[in-house]
Amino acid sequence: MENFQETSNFIWQIADEILRDDFKRGKYPDVILPFTVLRRLDCVLAPTKELVLQRYETLTAKGLQNLDGQLRKAAGKSFYNISKYDFSKESKETEKDPNKISQPLLDDAKNIGKNTINYLNGFSPNMLEVIDKFSLRTTINTLDSKGLLFLLIKKFSEVDLSPDRIDNHMMGTLFEDLIRRFNEQMNENPGEHFTPREVIRLMVRLMLRGDEVALQQQGVVRTIYDCACGSGGMLSIAKEHIIKNINPSADIRLFGQEVNDETFAVCKSDLLIKGDDRDADNIKPSSSFSADGHEGKQFDYMLVNPPYGKDWNKDEKKVNEETGKGQRFEAGKPRKNDGQLLFLQHLISKMKPVSEGGSRIAIVLNGSPLFTGDAGSGESEIRRWVLENDWLETIVALPSQMFFNTGITTYIWILSNRKPAHRQHKVLLVNGAATYKVKERGKEKDIEVFAQKMRKSLGDKRNELSEGHIQQLDDLAFEFKEGEFAKIFDSIDFGYRKITIEHPLRLNFQVSPERLGRLETQTAFMNLATSKKKSEAAVAEIEAGKVLQAAILEVLRRLDSKLYKDRKQFEKVLETALSKAKLKLSAPVKKAILAALSEKDETAEICVDDKGNPEADGDLRDFESVPLKEDIYTYFQREVLPHVPDAWINETVRDEKDGEVGKVGYEINFNRHFYEYQPLRPRSEIASEIKALQLRLLSVFEEMGH
Repeated sequence: MENFQETSNFIWQIADEILRDDFKRGKYPDVILPFTVLRRLDCVLAPTKELVLQRYETLTAKGLQNLDGQLRKAAGKSFYNISKYDFSKESKETEKDPNKISQPLLDDAKNIGKNTINYLNGFSPNMLEVIDKFSLRTTINTLDSKGLLFLLIKKFSEVDLSPDRIDNHMMGTLFEDLIRRFNEQMNENPGEHFTPREVIRLMVRLMLRGDEVALQQQGVVRTIYDCACGSGGMLSIAKEHIIKNINPSADIRLFGQEVNDETFAVCKSDLLIKGDDRDADNIKPSSSFSADGHEGKQFDYMLVNPPYGKDWNKDEKKVNEETGKGQRFEAGKPRKNDGQLLFLQHLISKMKPVSEGGSRIAIVLNGSPLFTGDAGSGESEIRRWVLENDWLETIVALPSQMFFNTGITTYIWILSNRKPAHRQHKVLLVNGAATYKVKERGKEKDIEVFAQKMRKSLGDKRNELSEGHIQQLDDLAFEFKEGEFAKIFDSIDFGYRKITIEHPLRLNFQVSPERLGRLETQTAFMNLATSKKKSEAAVAEIEAGKVLQAAILEVLRRLDSKLYKDRKQFEKVLETALSKAKLKLSAPVKKAILAALSEKDETAEICVDDKGNPEADGDLRDFESVPLKEDIYTYFQREVLPHVPDAWINETVRDEKDGEVGKVGYEINFNRHFYEYQPLRPRSEIASEIKALQLRLLSVFEEMGH
């Protein structure tokens, strides 16, 4: 196995070879992932295993306690294992060394279950948390009871996961590849995916660009945080970039949180393998919404790729408690089925004050947070909060088909509370999703400008960023210049005021059999002869109501069938008739009569209220979105009145925050800003294609006829 993909394939095949029939496919990752971690740990500790065991025997023989530091030193790692068992291959009689303390688990098939538990219990305390998150003891007992444990360990003993063969970076990729394949097999939510390494590198570059001088200072300390860190790829790559490319002596401290137990265990074990004890301790389990593992902390840099389209019902109670002015979710809540903008607010709440150096954020989001939600909605209010506080610096659209489990277009948002002066109150959009057309075999094909096709697809991932593409996009974002792929806007350009346009109500009235029939279905009219009570008085009340209903219908039938186009005129006729019949009706019943006997009529007179003001027709109500930079009345005069002279702005609909007419909304319609009109093809070309298709169809029909 020459590369990680071959190793991943080998481990993937173990599941079908050994677990099939005894485990459901949905349970495969519960076995394969923790055993992959165990095998990795075993390979990492193998060179010093004997030394650790010898040291442990010597120290315990002296009756010493608190051996953790001594054993770490002997292992040369931040963790160790004091069990005599390991994952090495079975010993042959001729190979047995009487001085060797360690023993392969495979040497004692009869007691392999008990010995494997002993092996787990031999890990240092910091690694036992990882073991517990995998629920490995239960899994081992199940495997042993089914007679599969020996076979599984035998297979894993054949996989060489030693660091000199598979480095930490490659190991992280291997874990993510396995998890991706398991998720695909189980048709998991496409939002639950891992971020390709080249996308992370771009995010890191965008987030750190311009901070190089500050990061190069002697003794510089910086914190990096990921609130949905998965297996830790973003944190590791960000730290590696600073150490390798900016300042080898920088003190970079990592912080993260991961809700999934298995990926949390993978992340923490990876950091422990690297010897990053402090960073490993800073990785917390559970949801960052309902159980913030870093409550009260603030960070220099933050980056995350949150799940797309995933509901936050489980976190609702805590989110509601922390929604409002000055709280973590200050701007409000998005819809329940998508928590992306909650992640954004969570990160913003952890920005350092500008007086302490401020913070920068890189977050990957899909298109929904850009434009979902009308003015006044949760999503729009969150965008408004971000833009009016001038935190949004840049949005880079990524090429399509960049992620393993989804082909949708995604966007990297860069935010900061310390924007340089020339970028304040400005937002840069970079169109990294741009394409150009080429003709291939007579057909036009779209080619990505900032991506290249992969030699072999990985799930839905068919495109990748080269180092050149990363550099180009990073330069476009940093240089802050207008061009074919970059556009600069004022923050307010994304805001609009949604005004309500009313049209007058015009009704005609007529007493006809059809309209009288409608009256009998009007609720207020029907309620005259109904009662929820069952007493004698209620029965009498119902009978009286029936009499009143009949009297009303009789009065109406006596009216002529003339068509009235003026409501005031018809109301006078109706009142006169009811008065002559000595019928006094309640306002709801009168309203029911008018509703039943009326119909919309564009030629009728405008209906007015008691003050002479025109009444609005709810069915004709319309809305206009007016850019915040423009006066709504100027816009109305220019865009609406020439087409609808009797329309007016409903001034009772006002924004809750500024009290002005119309509701304020914000949206970032990325595609509209980079739209390029594509002219229609010539008619002759289309006609030629249609003719060719017709000939092909005729040929097919002729063949079917034979």
